[in-house]
Amino acid sequence: ALGISYLIIHPGSHGGLGVHRGIENVLSCINAVMERFTGATTLLIETTSGQGTGIGYRFEHLRDIIQGVCGGMIGACMDTCHIFSAGYDIRNTRRFRRTLREFDRVLGLHQLKALHLNDSKGALGSRVDRHMHIGRGEIGTLAFSLFMRDERFASMPKILETPKRLEGRDMDRENLELLRTLSGKG
Repeated sequence: ALGISYLIIHPGSHGGLGVHRGIENVLSCINAVMERFTGATTLLIETTSGQGTGIGYRFEHLRDIIQGVCGGMIGACMDTCHIFSAGYDIRNTRRFRRTLREFDRVLGLHQLKALHLNDSKGALGSRVDRHMHIGRGEIGTLAFSLFMRDERFASMPKILETPKRLEGRDMDRENLELLRTLSGKG
């Protein structure tokens, strides 16, 4: 009804039933919706940090969900804060490339349709979902420069989910300006 290209969702929580059962529950719900869906919107499953009993913190979780959906258009959204806090290091060129190779091996980069660009308040592997301003968290600016300069992501939607204000300043504007500078086009 809105004419949007993508709808991004978190896969949810297994609530103590285990990851396998959680994925089965997610698939049951998505497939029930897809049976009746006639629109052109692609559903994107977002990577998560794995906080609590959340699923989606391993690329394999997203793969299993995407492969289990019957019909319909589906893909993945990668959140930089989430993958980092889930244990995928992207802080230098070698680790960035290794993480993207792992994503490609498990899901295929063709499944990646959108990026959420957020720094992380939590440490690598902390499984804490706390977004920070670009370059002001544990990830640092190099990873964002690598994402912004990678031609595979040039036309891909990139979304900020960082805190909106800091000491009265419009941080969306500052984060966007920094990302443009890191892209080499700003």
